Amino acid sequence: MHGFANPKRFLTLARWLTPLLMVSGLLLSAVALTWGLFFVSPDRLMGETVRILFLHVPAAWLGMGGWSAIAISSLVFLVWKHPLAAIAARASAVPGMVFTAICLATGSIWGRPAWGTWWVWDGRLTSMLVLLFLYAGYIALSQAAARDGASSRIPAIFGLVGAVNVPIINRSVVWWNSLHQPPSITMGKSAIDPEFLVPMLVAVLGFSLLFGGVVLARMRALLADFQTEARLRRRAMEAA
Repeated sequence: MHGFANPKRFLTLARWLTPLLMVSGLLLSAVALTWGLFFVSPDRLMGETVRILFLHVPAAWLGMGGWSAIAISSLVFLVWKHPLAAIAARASAVPGMVFTAICLATGSIWGRPAWGTWWVWDGRLTSMLVLLFLYAGYIALSQAAARDGASSRIPAIFGLVGAVNVPIINRSVVWWNSLHQPPSITMGKSAIDPEFLVPMLVAVLGFSLLFGGVVLARMRALLADFQTEARLRRRAMEAA
Protein backbone atom coordinates (compact mmCIF):
# COMPACT_ATOMS: atom_id res chain seq x y z
CA MET A 1 0.00 0.00 0.00
CA HIS A 2 2.76 2.46 0.94
CA GLY A 3 4.43 1.78 -2.39
CA PHE A 4 1.75 3.88 -4.06
CA ALA A 5 2.16 6.77 -1.61
CA ASN A 6 4.60 8.28 -4.09
CA PRO A 7 2.48 10.61 -6.28
CA LYS A 8 4.70 9.97 -9.31
CA ARG A 9 4.23 6.22 -9.03
CA PHE A 10 0.49 6.63 -8.51
CA LEU A 11 0.15 8.94 -11.52
CA THR A 12 2.05 6.46 -13.70
CA LEU A 13 -0.47 3.77 -12.76
CA ALA A 14 -3.53 6.03 -12.95
CA ARG A 15 -2.59 7.42 -16.37
CA TRP A 16 -3.43 4.15 -18.15
CA LEU A 17 -5.87 2.72 -15.60
CA THR A 18 -8.26 5.70 -15.72
CA PRO A 19 -9.26 5.40 -19.41
CA LEU A 20 -9.35 1.61 -19.12
CA LEU A 21 -11.85 1.75 -16.25
CA MET A 22 -13.96 4.49 -17.81
CA VAL A 23 -14.19 2.93 -21.28
CA SER A 24 -14.91 -0.59 -19.96
CA GLY A 25 -17.41 0.85 -17.46
CA LEU A 26 -19.23 2.84 -20.13
CA LEU A 27 -19.41 -0.18 -22.44
CA LEU A 28 -20.69 -2.55 -19.75
CA SER A 29 -23.18 0.01 -18.45
CA ALA A 30 -24.50 0.67 -21.96
CA VAL A 31 -24.84 -3.07 -22.64
CA ALA A 32 -26.61 -3.69 -19.31
CA LEU A 33 -29.03 -0.77 -19.69
CA THR A 34 -29.84 -1.70 -23.30
CA TRP A 35 -30.34 -5.31 -22.22
CA GLY A 36 -32.56 -4.38 -19.30
CA LEU A 37 -34.58 -1.66 -21.02
CA PHE A 38 -35.30 -3.36 -24.32
CA PHE A 39 -34.80 -7.12 -24.04
CA VAL A 40 -35.96 -8.15 -20.56
CA SER A 41 -39.60 -9.20 -20.22
CA PRO A 42 -41.93 -7.08 -18.05
CA ASP A 43 -42.41 -8.30 -14.50
CA ARG A 44 -45.75 -10.02 -13.84
CA LEU A 45 -46.45 -7.76 -10.84
CA MET A 46 -44.60 -4.49 -11.55
CA GLY A 47 -44.88 -4.57 -15.34
CA GLU A 48 -42.64 -2.20 -17.30
CA THR A 49 -41.69 -0.19 -14.21
CA VAL A 50 -39.30 -2.97 -13.18
CA ARG A 51 -36.84 -1.71 -15.81
CA ILE A 52 -35.77 1.13 -13.52
CA LEU A 53 -34.13 -1.61 -11.43
CA PHE A 54 -31.10 -1.60 -13.75
CA LEU A 55 -30.28 2.01 -12.86
CA HIS A 56 -31.67 2.22 -9.33
CA VAL A 57 -29.76 -0.74 -7.85
CA PRO A 58 -26.29 0.23 -9.19
CA ALA A 59 -26.88 3.80 -8.02
CA ALA A 60 -27.83 2.62 -4.51
CA TRP A 61 -24.81 0.30 -4.41
CA LEU A 62 -22.39 3.07 -5.40
CA GLY A 63 -24.02 5.63 -3.14
CA MET A 64 -23.15 3.40 -0.17
CA GLY A 65 -19.90 2.25 -1.79
CA GLY A 66 -18.75 5.84 -2.24
CA TRP A 67 -19.06 6.58 1.48
CA SER A 68 -17.37 3.26 2.29
CA ALA A 69 -14.46 4.43 0.14
CA ILE A 70 -14.39 7.73 2.05
CA ALA A 71 -14.37 5.89 5.40
CA ILE A 72 -11.61 3.45 4.39
CA SER A 73 -9.46 6.24 2.92
CA SER A 74 -10.03 8.37 6.05
CA LEU A 75 -8.97 5.48 8.28
CA VAL A 76 -5.82 4.93 6.22
CA PHE A 77 -5.02 8.64 6.42
CA LEU A 78 -5.55 8.86 10.19
CA VAL A 79 -3.68 5.66 11.08
CA TRP A 80 -0.89 5.40 8.50
CA LYS A 81 -0.70 9.04 7.33
CA HIS A 82 -0.91 7.81 3.73
CA PRO A 83 -0.46 11.03 1.67
CA LEU A 84 -2.89 10.03 -1.07
CA ALA A 85 -5.61 8.71 1.23
CA ALA A 86 -7.14 12.12 1.95
CA ILE A 87 -7.13 12.86 -1.78
CA ALA A 88 -8.84 9.53 -2.50
CA ALA A 89 -11.54 10.35 0.06
CA ARG A 90 -12.17 13.77 -1.49
CA ALA A 91 -12.23 12.26 -4.98
CA SER A 92 -14.87 9.69 -3.96
CA ALA A 93 -17.28 12.24 -2.49
CA VAL A 94 -18.73 13.92 -5.58
CA PRO A 95 -19.41 10.75 -7.65
CA GLY A 96 -20.78 9.09 -4.51
CA MET A 97 -23.15 12.02 -3.96
CA VAL A 98 -24.26 11.93 -7.62
CA PHE A 99 -25.10 8.22 -7.43
CA THR A 100 -26.96 8.77 -4.14
CA ALA A 101 -29.05 11.49 -5.78
CA ILE A 102 -29.76 9.18 -8.74
CA CYS A 103 -30.80 6.43 -6.32
CA LEU A 104 -33.24 8.74 -4.53
CA ALA A 105 -34.68 10.12 -7.78
CA THR A 106 -35.15 6.73 -9.45
CA GLY A 107 -36.51 5.25 -6.22
CA SER A 108 -39.08 8.04 -6.02
CA ILE A 109 -40.09 7.49 -9.67
CA TRP A 110 -40.38 3.75 -9.02
CA GLY A 111 -42.28 4.28 -5.78
CA ARG A 112 -45.07 6.32 -7.38
CA PRO A 113 -46.65 3.40 -9.32
CA ALA A 114 -45.55 0.75 -6.80
CA TRP A 115 -46.63 2.45 -3.55
CA GLY A 116 -48.97 5.16 -4.81
CA THR A 117 -46.73 7.94 -3.46
CA TRP A 118 -43.47 9.63 -4.40
CA TRP A 119 -42.01 9.48 -0.88
CA VAL A 120 -42.48 7.79 2.48
CA TRP A 121 -40.49 8.51 5.63
CA ASP A 122 -39.43 4.94 6.30
CA GLY A 123 -36.02 3.69 7.40
CA ARG A 124 -34.50 2.95 3.99
CA LEU A 125 -35.52 6.16 2.25
CA THR A 126 -34.78 8.41 5.22
CA SER A 127 -31.33 6.93 5.87
CA MET A 128 -30.50 7.28 2.15
CA LEU A 129 -31.55 10.94 2.28
CA VAL A 130 -29.32 11.38 5.34
CA LEU A 131 -26.45 9.93 3.26
CA LEU A 132 -27.02 12.63 0.62
CA PHE A 133 -26.78 15.32 3.32
CA LEU A 134 -23.64 13.67 4.73
CA TYR A 135 -22.02 13.85 1.30
CA ALA A 136 -22.89 17.55 1.02
CA GLY A 137 -21.43 18.19 4.49
CA TYR A 138 -18.24 16.24 3.75
CA ILE A 139 -17.67 18.04 0.44
CA ALA A 140 -18.15 21.46 2.07
CA LEU A 141 -15.89 20.52 5.00
CA SER A 142 -13.08 19.10 2.85
CA GLN A 143 -13.17 22.08 0.49
CA ALA A 144 -13.05 24.50 3.41
CA ALA A 145 -10.10 22.62 4.94
CA ALA A 146 -8.21 22.69 1.63
CA ARG A 147 -9.00 26.37 1.02
CA ASP A 148 -7.97 27.53 4.51
CA GLY A 149 -4.96 25.24 4.78
CA ALA A 150 -6.49 23.41 7.74
CA SER A 151 -5.70 19.84 8.72
CA SER A 152 -7.31 17.03 6.71
CA ARG A 153 -7.96 15.20 9.99
CA ILE A 154 -11.31 16.94 10.52
CA PRO A 155 -12.85 15.75 7.21
CA ALA A 156 -11.32 12.31 7.84
CA ILE A 157 -12.97 12.05 11.27
CA PHE A 158 -16.27 13.19 9.74
CA GLY A 159 -15.88 10.49 7.06
CA LEU A 160 -15.42 7.80 9.70
CA VAL A 161 -18.33 8.97 11.85
CA GLY A 162 -20.63 9.18 8.82
CA ALA A 163 -19.90 5.55 7.98
CA VAL A 164 -22.28 4.55 10.79
CA ASN A 165 -25.12 5.35 8.39
CA VAL A 166 -24.05 2.74 5.79
CA PRO A 167 -25.03 -0.39 7.81
CA ILE A 168 -28.19 1.44 8.89
CA ILE A 169 -29.17 1.81 5.21
CA ASN A 170 -28.34 -1.81 4.54
CA ARG A 171 -30.31 -3.26 7.47
CA SER A 172 -33.12 -0.71 7.68
CA VAL A 173 -35.64 -2.93 5.85
CA VAL A 174 -34.91 -5.72 8.34
CA TRP A 175 -34.94 -3.63 11.51
CA TRP A 176 -38.08 -1.56 10.80
CA ASN A 177 -41.41 -1.99 9.02
CA SER A 178 -40.99 -0.61 5.53
CA LEU A 179 -42.75 -0.29 2.19
CA HIS A 180 -39.38 -0.97 0.62
CA GLN A 181 -38.89 -4.62 -0.31
CA PRO A 182 -36.60 -6.74 1.91
CA PRO A 183 -33.11 -7.77 0.71
CA SER A 184 -33.39 -9.72 -2.55
CA ILE A 185 -29.77 -10.93 -2.56
CA THR A 186 -28.24 -12.57 0.50
CA MET A 187 -25.21 -14.79 1.07
CA GLY A 188 -25.39 -17.65 -1.44
CA LYS A 189 -28.91 -17.04 -2.74
CA SER A 190 -31.07 -14.59 -4.64
CA ALA A 191 -34.82 -14.00 -4.86
CA ILE A 192 -34.45 -12.25 -8.23
CA ASP A 193 -35.22 -14.15 -11.41
CA PRO A 194 -32.04 -14.79 -13.47
CA GLU A 195 -33.55 -12.86 -16.39
CA PHE A 196 -33.36 -9.72 -14.24
CA LEU A 197 -30.41 -10.68 -12.05
CA VAL A 198 -27.78 -11.12 -14.78
CA PRO A 199 -28.20 -7.73 -16.51
CA MET A 200 -28.52 -6.06 -13.10
CA LEU A 201 -25.17 -7.51 -11.98
CA VAL A 202 -23.60 -6.45 -15.28
CA ALA A 203 -24.94 -2.94 -14.66
CA VAL A 204 -23.51 -2.93 -11.12
CA LEU A 205 -20.11 -4.00 -12.47
CA GLY A 206 -20.20 -1.45 -15.28
CA PHE A 207 -21.16 1.46 -13.04
CA SER A 208 -18.56 0.36 -10.45
CA LEU A 209 -15.81 0.46 -13.09
CA LEU A 210 -17.05 3.86 -14.21
CA PHE A 211 -17.05 5.05 -10.60
CA GLY A 212 -13.45 3.88 -10.20
CA GLY A 213 -12.40 5.70 -13.37
CA VAL A 214 -14.04 8.94 -12.23
CA VAL A 215 -12.37 8.69 -8.80
CA LEU A 216 -8.93 8.20 -10.40
CA ALA A 217 -9.54 11.12 -12.77
CA ARG A 218 -10.53 13.34 -9.84
CA MET A 219 -7.47 12.24 -7.85
CA ARG A 220 -5.23 13.18 -10.78
CA ALA A 221 -6.95 16.58 -11.02
CA LEU A 222 -6.59 17.24 -7.29
CA LEU A 223 -2.92 16.26 -7.37
CA ALA A 224 -2.36 18.61 -10.31
CA ASP A 225 -4.01 21.44 -8.35
CA PHE A 226 -1.81 20.78 -5.30
CA GLN A 227 1.34 20.62 -7.41
CA THR A 228 0.44 23.86 -9.21
CA GLU A 229 -0.31 25.60 -5.91
CA ALA A 230 2.98 24.41 -4.40
CA ARG A 231 4.91 25.59 -7.49
CA LEU A 232 3.29 29.04 -7.36
CA ARG A 233 3.95 29.33 -3.62
CA ARG A 234 7.61 28.41 -4.15
CA ARG A 235 8.02 31.00 -6.90
CA ALA A 236 6.39 33.66 -4.72
CA MET A 237 8.82 32.88 -1.90
CA GLU A 238 11.78 33.03 -4.27
CA ALA A 239 10.58 36.39 -5.65
CA ALA A 240 10.18 37.76 -2.13
